Amino acid sequence: MKFGQNMGNKRRARTLGLWLLTGAGLLAGKAEARPTAIGGVRQSAGVDSRLLGGTEMLAVWTLPRLGVSVRNDPLDLRLLLGRRELRYAPGQGWRALGFTLSGPLSAPATEGGSLHVPLRALELLGVRVLTSTPALLGFATPASVPTVTLPPSEESAAAPNSTAPNSTAPNAALSPAATPAQPPTPSPASAPAAPPLTPVAPLAAPAALPTLQPIPTLPAPTPPPLIPSLSVSRVANLDTVRVSRTLYRTVEVQRVVLDLSAPAPQVVSREAGGLGVFLPGVSVTGSQQTLPGGDTLTLAQTGEGAAVRLTTGGGRSEIFTLEDPFRVVIDTTTYTDSSVPPPINPDALPAGVSYRNKGVLHLLSFDPALFQPRVVSAPLGRSLAVLDLVKSVGGVAGINGGYFDPASSLPVDLVAVGGLMTAASLEKRATVGFTAGGEALFGYPRPRYVLSGPFGSVTVNSVRAAPNAALLTAFVGDGRTSVGGTGLTTLLVALGSATVTRALTGQFTAPARTLAFTFDPARFPALPGAAGAALSVTLNWQASDAPWENAVDALSAGPLLVQGGKVAINPAREGFNTAANIWRPTRQSALGTLGGQPTIAYFEYGTPEAFAAALAGAGVRDAVRMDSGSSATAYLQGGYAGLGAYLNTVWSRPVPNAIVFVPRGVAGQK
Repeated sequence: MKFGQNMGNKRRARTLGLWLLTGAGLLAGKAEARPTAIGGVRQSAGVDSRLLGGTEMLAVWTLPRLGVSVRNDPLDLRLLLGRRELRYAPGQGWRALGFTLSGPLSAPATEGGSLHVPLRALELLGVRVLTSTPALLGFATPASVPTVTLPPSEESAAAPNSTAPNSTAPNAALSPAATPAQPPTPSPASAPAAPPLTPVAPLAAPAALPTLQPIPTLPAPTPPPLIPSLSVSRVANLDTVRVSRTLYRTVEVQRVVLDLSAPAPQVVSREAGGLGVFLPGVSVTGSQQTLPGGDTLTLAQTGEGAAVRLTTGGGRSEIFTLEDPFRVVIDTTTYTDSSVPPPINPDALPAGVSYRNKGVLHLLSFDPALFQPRVVSAPLGRSLAVLDLVKSVGGVAGINGGYFDPASSLPVDLVAVGGLMTAASLEKRATVGFTAGGEALFGYPRPRYVLSGPFGSVTVNSVRAAPNAALLTAFVGDGRTSVGGTGLTTLLVALGSATVTRALTGQFTAPARTLAFTFDPARFPALPGAAGAALSVTLNWQASDAPWENAVDALSAGPLLVQGGKVAINPAREGFNTAANIWRPTRQSALGTLGGQPTIAYFEYGTPEAFAAALAGAGVRDAVRMDSGSSATAYLQGGYAGLGAYLNTVWSRPVPNAIVFVPRGVAGQK
């Protein structure tokens, strides 16, 4: 499964391993970023203070855990602790209510989409710092944690109790004005005679005054929207939101953890491009931020509870809860680049599967009580991805098989499936085989079909569909491939039968799962030529280094890397040219045993000798190398978000066969 491909370049450019923390309070005391503790409990790395513009600052949305009520609005910021409050608005600066500012205070700053305030602002409010060292900031546990957001500041606020020193404010009350003295009243006896009145000419009419326009009526100001408050009984408070992002190869795993003060129910809604979680009866401080991976996390308070929305733009999200303390966890997995196979998730292996990693060596071991190894082949002349071969039999894991001709997809060495040899052995290369009970066999068998009857016995020369008049050939019919030829006889023998089912001449298609033996009667006159004749077929393994007579499946590849826990490479014994491409340093795969369990091994890069030494050093008892280089594949079901998992870090080519691990219950059904 591949998804989230269009976000690959965008996501790979982002910084890895960044931790965020929302909804929690934190405080620090020096002009540097430091880790923090609250009530003696060390906080997550995401709670560290930040150094912005030379000032140690803390995110506003983290302050409620320290007991500070907030309004997280860059245009109307409010911080309240007890009866002391700080307010900030652009163009007005800081204002203090309930106390006096004693010096300048740095303006808030925005970082990563979050509003931050200086540490000194919290000191002025009275937040208690218990420990202040270069390595740690320790804070007292608050008496209570605020659960609601402060409302907007008043439109016409009363004069503040105090302003910053660079502001001016009246500091004395005005006194009433003095009453002017009244002049003495003259007595009537001393009053002078009134002068005669002189007529005054009437005043000229003044020039016409301009007409005044009425002042237009201004609309009433719109009050800021009120933040909804919880209108139902409060079940819990959403204290903290922690976010982590980790990249495994090109699979991004983002975890959002909602820390609640008490257990609360959840209502999950899958939405286009994201996930919604509603927490009835839960209070939360509203916020919105862009996460390191580019997703958007929104927290909103409604009258009924807290609404959380995670907009992912791709990926697959899973939600679950954890206890003590109660947490709601959202894991989002995004496959950012499908040109690279998704990796193993060591924390999510199928039951009975164990994973070990030793440098460039990777090992997957399988409990033999739960899984059985089998050889699985693609249809003749075809190659398939190991994943498809695993799925075809209901398996959980698989490794590529032996060497083959890329042009025809035909194996070049032994393949045996279900007791039938479908490809002939070169009779010199190391082989891994499996019994009906799943026991692994290692050695150098040289299997041949042997036909027996009243005539005696004869050994089959080759396993192939194409006829050869000089040879006695065998082929396992597939219902698609022609066998036989002009002048040649082909005997069909059903599985488990001791007689000839049919005897045909010429070319025809052999039925599936039927043995076909083609020969020239002139060269093999003793062989029967009619249906019903007695004829038994056996597979002679011609080896004593293991109980091969019990083998039902087998693959030859080589070289034998480890035997009895020791390096056992002998290229001359197996006819390998160490100067050829087959012996070059490259990606390597092998099937072996470790601790009594069949084991898939993958070596990231190196020579067969280096691979063998690494296997022996890891405690592997026996191992045979499979086809390597561009064929090397080791697949395991599951992985991150069910993407599947690969030990190989690059995609490999399709192959004609593989060794597949099948659950015991399924193995008997396929």
